[in-house]
Amino acid sequence: MRSAVLAAIMLTAASTAVAAQTEVRVHYAIPTIWSETQEALREAFMAKHPDVKIVLDGPAEGYPEGVQRLLREAVAGTAPDVAYVGLNRWRILEDRGLIQPLDDFLGDNPDAAGYTPALLSLGRYKETQYALATSASTLVMYVNPGLVEKAGGSIDNFPTTFDGVIELAAKINALGNNIDGVWIDRHDWRFQSLLGSYGGRPMNADETDVTLDSPEGIAAATLYQRFAREAGMKSYADSEARQAFPAGTLGIMFESSSLQKRFEQGAGDSFKVTVRPLPIATDDHDKVYFPTGGSAIVMMTNDPAKQKAAWDYIAFVTGPEGQKIIVENTGYAPANATVINDKAYLGAYYANDENARIAHTQVANYAGPWYAFPGAEGVAVTDLIAASLVEITEGADVEETIKNLAETMRLQLGFK
Repeated sequence: MRSAVLAAIMLTAASTAVAAQTEVRVHYAIPTIWSETQEALREAFMAKHPDVKIVLDGPAEGYPEGVQRLLREAVAGTAPDVAYVGLNRWRILEDRGLIQPLDDFLGDNPDAAGYTPALLSLGRYKETQYALATSASTLVMYVNPGLVEKAGGSIDNFPTTFDGVIELAAKINALGNNIDGVWIDRHDWRFQSLLGSYGGRPMNADETDVTLDSPEGIAAATLYQRFAREAGMKSYADSEARQAFPAGTLGIMFESSSLQKRFEQGAGDSFKVTVRPLPIATDDHDKVYFPTGGSAIVMMTNDPAKQKAAWDYIAFVTGPEGQKIIVENTGYAPANATVINDKAYLGAYYANDENARIAHTQVANYAGPWYAFPGAEGVAVTDLIAASLVEITEGADVEETIKNLAETMRLQLGFK
């Protein structure tokens, strides 16, 4: 009888503990990068918060697909409590009133917790904090030192201007034997990065006009044509380029710093993957900005009972411990200043990884928001940018193409 009573007491206690556990559903995308990292974050958080159960939804293939799923789930009433979204996608959810402001959770001194003004800007709109960055990346140059040396160059004296990069890429391209000199994708984010190098912006400050037809925008677009005409850049897809570089047949690749680990693993011992920062094309470095790729985390639940647990999770993954896990597993730059400034977290990591140090320093110095064009057509116009860059690469008049693009965007975004 005593054993039965004890068993009943233990069962009741266990049932109470389970009942007290708050479940938080989490959405994420890009499982090839994030699957193992999300599981590591989940386990580390739950070890510190046994009263919260993190449930990971099946991942979306990419951020665009993820946002579309979140919109459908919101309509159906099945949206998750927390979601990781692309840094240029959270405004789509904010525009529809689907995410919760985080200001009250952050408190009066977020800087003390590592949330610097620059980092907060990645998830802030109209003086309200709707998202927090969870990972950050900017456009860098991946270089094959062996091909550079065969072309007569030096990795120690690698060019720091676009003119120098194009000249070197042309020499690498001339090596023959299926060797390509340079590649960059015809893509909104890559174009914004080149634009930011010249000190330009895609839109004006109050988001009432498109400004990528500025002299800076035309100069940035011209680079695509120069890469093709002067350095022989081929028009293959990003999947082909991401295979060609680690295979050793592409000398210089402009790509996200988040792919560092993938390229290093792909190249193996065949050559030493080397990262170099993006050239700065303006003399006024205060105007330089590199749109920050990566992800942000948002709170979707409006249930007060769940919001505390959801915030605890958000604070963990954007805090030093969570950021350490993300950096070490993905190669993304951290989105919390504490994890950079306090060597207890990543000091040894950076000491042993010069590529990461270079890439993450660029994020710290020049990170800015990845412009998300406003309104219902905000995503669609990025396809127009990509199409125009294809035309320019293939020989279309740069200034005419960019000015026509800007006018079309103004009409589609409702600015005219």
